[in-house]
Amino acid sequence: MATRSRIGVMHGDIVKSIYCHWDGYLEHNGKILLEHYNSAKANELVSLGDLSSLRPEIGVEHPFSRFETKMSDSEWDETYGNQCTFYGRDRKETGIEWKTAHTFDEFLSQVEACCGDYYYIMKDGTWYCGSMYEREEGLHRKLTPLAEAFEEATAI
Repeated sequence: MATRSRIGVMHGDIVKSIYCHWDGYLEHNGKILLEHYNSAKANELVSLGDLSSLRPEIGVEHPFSRFETKMSDSEWDETYGNQCTFYGRDRKETGIEWKTAHTFDEFLSQVEACCGDYYYIMKDGTWYCGSMYEREEGLHRKLTPLAEAFEEATAI
């Protein structure tokens, strides 16, 4: 089952964002964004459109899944496992371009429209996150610094 998310960059009040199908929770997508994506790389990520899966490297065009190749699981992981998989670049889908929201509320509507569970926004060089889950009071429909939310989520 997918944990959907939106990943965006915010310039002023405008958010440009993309959908990501897999692993949208803080301990996966949140961690990857925090550890591997600065502002420039976040803008490059969003420019490529909707994602199937986020990985530490944006990577290069490659087969959408290992089942489109004769590679073993280990060969696939070694070759492409660290690279993002995009619907447009890697599966040649159309209509997967980033979306623009002119307000944070409009962005939240986009998160809802894609059945997103979490969202991430790069703003002024800092990652922020939020959740559509009401049970996550500190994150619910807010912009919370990702580093703080990740620390809290992974504290034992």
